[in-house]
Amino acid sequence: MLSAFTNVPTYRMAKLKYSGGGDWYADRTALPNLIAFCNTNLKTNFFPEESIVEVGSKELFNFPFVYMTGHGNVVFNEQEVKNLRQYLIGGGFLHIDDNYGLDKFIRPQMKKVFPELEFVELPANHAIYNQKFKFTNGLPKIHEHDGKRAQGFALIYKGKIVCYYTYECDLGNGWEDFGTYPEDTQETRNKALKMGANLVQYALTH
Repeated sequence: MLSAFTNVPTYRMAKLKYSGGGDWYADRTALPNLIAFCNTNLKTNFFPEESIVEVGSKELFNFPFVYMTGHGNVVFNEQEVKNLRQYLIGGGFLHIDDNYGLDKFIRPQMKKVFPELEFVELPANHAIYNQKFKFTNGLPKIHEHDGKRAQGFALIYKGKIVCYYTYECDLGNGWEDFGTYPEDTQETRNKALKMGANLVQYALTH
């Protein structure tokens, strides 16, 4: 009888819903595709559909991996700042993915969450780039906007990465259904999914 229960999902992955007017709901097909890729290649057991969780919700603590994206404004109120900090200090993991235009809004908001920390760029030899899939040059460039190199930043609290921030990369675009962006290739999409799987593996094991 035990085998009948082995495929019951043990985790859910969530997209972060925030205030301020930015399109938190962008990259609509990204997380379900990443979930399927992780369940196949990492043998994780995520529920196949993404969840939506608000920054200030107590439900935030139910998710080991939370994804945030968008192009525009972000505003965290005092209660949301406190809730997000507690979630991250308590073992949660936030991946912020700049969908182009998010940078100037998200940095001040995360500074409210961790006033004592600065985003630091992770070197190419960091463990996050050397999980199941190896990225010897660090974060891959997925979607081109203005010619800048892809950068992966982290907020590190007491030696632990609590937030990983992808800038000038657009991993989430690469996770979307193939053909969503005509200029993207299967090779680029595969790189994006592999890098996403590395993030999930790192979040679940560190």
